[in-house]
Amino acid sequence: MSYLIAVLGDRLKAEEGYTALEKANIPKSQITIIGKGYRTVDEIDSLAPAQQAKKRAIMMAYWLVPFGFAAGFTFNLITGLDTFDWAGEPGNHILGGVLGAIAGAMGSIFVGGGVGLASGSGDALSYRNLLDTGKYLIVVKGSDTLKQKATQILRQFEPDNIQNYSNSEF
Repeated sequence: MSYLIAVLGDRLKAEEGYTALEKANIPKSQITIIGKGYRTVDEIDSLAPAQQAKKRAIMMAYWLVPFGFAAGFTFNLITGLDTFDWAGEPGNHILGGVLGAIAGAMGSIFVGGGVGLASGSGDALSYRNLLDTGKYLIVVKGSDTLKQKATQILRQFEPDNIQNYSNSEF
């Protein structure tokens, strides 16, 4: 899914833009106004930093956990450490892999999730700052054709900014 985000200076322009989009037969389910009195940024998954941080942590875990297991298993195999006497030789290698997988999971949580949450998600922080100054956002989600149609309509209302995003950019 891709998004078009238009920044409008006041509530009246945002409402006029929304109405114009409705009149152009763009489905209401694909248009959202964000701002005071309307939806918040946190309600839109692609703009919510916590949601994006969670997605990044899960994506990183897909490759860090198996890599951590392989690295832990190989390290234990090469060094011949006998950390757990009760596990024997093959058990120590497997436990080394499990500990490596745990380290990989922790890395994905702390780096993918923690840093992502602390730094926000790309442009979402700048949109939050615009909302704090009293601006309104109109978000249109849909195909490129729909976004082009919406862009033509919204340009009439002299938006401060119009930006297109694909899901991978948010």
